[in-house]
Amino acid sequence: MYNGIFNIPQPANEPCLQYSPGSPERVELTTELKNMLKTQVEVPLIIDGKEIRSGKLADMRCPHDHKHILGQYHQADAASAIKAVEAAQQAKKDWSRMPWESRAVILLKAAELLSGKYRMKLNAATMLNMSKTPHQAEIDSACELIDFWRFNTFFMQDVYSDQPMSPKGILNYVEHRPLDGFVLALTPFNFTSIAGNLPTAPALMGNTVVWKPASSAVMPAYYIMKILEEAGMPPGVINMVPGPGPVVAPPILDDSRLAGIHFTGSTAVFASIWKTLGQDVQKYVSYPRIVGETGGKDFIFAHASTDIKVLVTALIRGAYEYQGQKCSAASRAYIPDSIWPDVKELLISEIKKVKIGDITDFTTFMGAVIDKKAFKSITEYIAYANNSPDMEIITGGDSDDSKGYFIDPTVVVSKDPKSRLMVEEIFGPVMTIHIYPEGKYEQTLELCDQTSPYALTGAIFATDRRMIIKAMEALRHSAGNFYINDKPTGAVVAQQPFGGSRASGTNDKAGSALNLARWVSQRTIKETFVPPTDFYYPYMSEK
Repeated sequence: MYNGIFNIPQPANEPCLQYSPGSPERVELTTELKNMLKTQVEVPLIIDGKEIRSGKLADMRCPHDHKHILGQYHQADAASAIKAVEAAQQAKKDWSRMPWESRAVILLKAAELLSGKYRMKLNAATMLNMSKTPHQAEIDSACELIDFWRFNTFFMQDVYSDQPMSPKGILNYVEHRPLDGFVLALTPFNFTSIAGNLPTAPALMGNTVVWKPASSAVMPAYYIMKILEEAGMPPGVINMVPGPGPVVAPPILDDSRLAGIHFTGSTAVFASIWKTLGQDVQKYVSYPRIVGETGGKDFIFAHASTDIKVLVTALIRGAYEYQGQKCSAASRAYIPDSIWPDVKELLISEIKKVKIGDITDFTTFMGAVIDKKAFKSITEYIAYANNSPDMEIITGGDSDDSKGYFIDPTVVVSKDPKSRLMVEEIFGPVMTIHIYPEGKYEQTLELCDQTSPYALTGAIFATDRRMIIKAMEALRHSAGNFYINDKPTGAVVAQQPFGGSRASGTNDKAGSALNLARWVSQRTIKETFVPPTDFYYPYMSEK
């Protein structure tokens, strides 16, 4: 048996390929896209390492060309969900006792496979099934997921090396056990990296997992499972059960062995899960760990001293990259009246240059929103703004779902700083701006803090350092990830650990050791070298 001191070297963030014209990666990705578009794939459930076909099929489509079917996936039912739980429980004994370095090697190998052999396949699946541009896919399904797998293994060492002090004659140590039961991972449609991280982070720490991916992003999830299988992940450690949430989740949540939930999705769904667990929490073997990252109403706050070109670039990238379908996307902005005319002119002229369409055209900046439900919800907000006397759409506002679910990048100016569009999460390419008097900077900072129930990301733009300091203090609890002179999106693993509080989640910081610590249950062990042989204490003596 190996008895060396295993050391995982400090990883570096995966470099992003640029896909410039004529580059090898552009040729390779284009080829993969063409192949994927002409070949349909059938995605099974994967339980205990076996591919299971329920026969109840659902289509996987391109949001930017919703008549194009990429393939079909088999939907799980309640019985399949229960089988997945049993498989996870059966695999747990061997997996939890596997040496930690062996678990680490599996994810490190998965990262290498994704960095090379599977990079274009997972990027192409992400582009086609989720309507991401090559750039958005590269930073997500390639670089960020590779980083999660490499850095999490490195951070695992930090968790395990956290040990107590030991005085003379005693040895104290802590065992970082996996949780007592199984973990449920519920992942969103908008990030392949999150889909890959939520089940693998608990698994890395010795837990076994039931994973329900988003129904609108099953294709990339399937390839993640294939990567993990090739990397050596044993059967039953992660069990994938795609299907409708209301069908798949209830029997899993009802199981007394549920030990934790790793969630990214809507605030409403997360709240309902928390309520379900709390209503009968005594039935569980242990209190389930609940780790969730939910919604956001993320802000950009500009001071009069800001560089206008920098601000406008951040507004466009922050609000409209991936069609605003990021929990971190800039959705509201506060701009002083003194610079607004110049900001408005430049913002409108730059947005008019934004190209919307099929993401296989590499000159496209924006694709389509994910599905018909999202299209309807977002366009209803735009219609509401159109009919409101306190709001003005200064650019965009048009939409077309005849071929794909396309919505133009839209800017709304709201006189009311607490209008629906300033408060509610829209999750689409709609930016709402409130113009404030330059002399009321501090009052408007307070307004920004109090307007939204969310606290995920936010940004301050200014060159006057005094104003930056004021914003940092006033908005201290308004964002778990705060940016100075940069857009509020694009957190990088190990550089900006990600998460927010208030209605935005539990702030357990994906991309750091803090998240991994949530998936272990410590046992403190005290070993006394020479134990006492008499129960008497000195204070008991009569003299």
